[in-house]
Amino acid sequence: MFLSSFDIFAQNHLNSVDLRVALIWIILLQLLSASVDAQEAVAYTDSSKKQRTLFYRASLYTGAYYATSMVIMSKTWYKDRELVPFHFYNDSKGYQQVDKFGHAFGGYVYSYIGHSYLKSRGFSQLEALTIGGTLGFVLQAPIEIMDGIHEGYGFSWGDMVANASGSALVIGQELLFGEQIVKYKFSYWESEYASRANGYLGKSTFDRVLKDYNGHTYWLSVPIAKIFPNRRIPPWLCISFGYGANGMYGEFYNISEYNGVSIPYARRYRQYIVSLDIDWTKIPTQSKFLKVVFKGLTFVKFPFSAIELTSSGQVKGHWIYY
Repeated sequence: MFLSSFDIFAQNHLNSVDLRVALIWIILLQLLSASVDAQEAVAYTDSSKKQRTLFYRASLYTGAYYATSMVIMSKTWYKDRELVPFHFYNDSKGYQQVDKFGHAFGGYVYSYIGHSYLKSRGFSQLEALTIGGTLGFVLQAPIEIMDGIHEGYGFSWGDMVANASGSALVIGQELLFGEQIVKYKFSYWESEYASRANGYLGKSTFDRVLKDYNGHTYWLSVPIAKIFPNRRIPPWLCISFGYGANGMYGEFYNISEYNGVSIPYARRYRQYIVSLDIDWTKIPTQSKFLKVVFKGLTFVKFPFSAIELTSSGQVKGHWIYY
């Protein structure tokens, strides 16, 4: 389900494009890493030459993938949109800011992978942070510029701030702690509103991952042992704080009908959730296969029981929340 959702993330919404591209980077760099590991048996004796080669190779993969993504977007997302003079668009209040959490998530994933990859290949902390840590902001900024020159969209300062905050979370933690203690994660579960929207929030399960923002939750997970040092607490067990929103049939306000069919009234509200989670990078294993799988799950929230507080003051308990 997780891998299959990659293919639907980039079809209709820009934030979903950012998320899909960011998540595919996990797979891309696992393959790149495996390729490099295989070649280290005949490694270069000159370490600086080796680092340059690795950097150029990573840059080539990044550039090729990113260029391909931009071409695909121009042929799909911007296909029916006319070029217009550069303009701005204030969407800071859209979707109860769930969209902004998505942009920050994309920035975090790019920067996390970029920094981790360069650091694992022998680059200095300064080089890894300067080049890899800023990757999230650098890769997402051109998308905002593309928005600014297409009809129906616009350059969003809110998106730029969100993109930068994702990269800043990576860089800030490395500077303060020397590691990524707090992990930024994503989860999706189809909301009850999707089936009532007559297709407005998607016509199929996969399509709804795109359009049903009510089902998106973004999490900050922290190892409990980092908060309460105790050898009995597994280092991989985390407490996770999530944010989402519900009751949304539109960006700023709810529509009342779609394709001639009435949509029932819904009250928009925010969700603040506390749950448990797993830091997959902290689970020891000698299996190369499991190491790749665990790395790929770094940004995925594990289903656990949860307590939810809504902006209307309600407190809800969930046996399983995802």
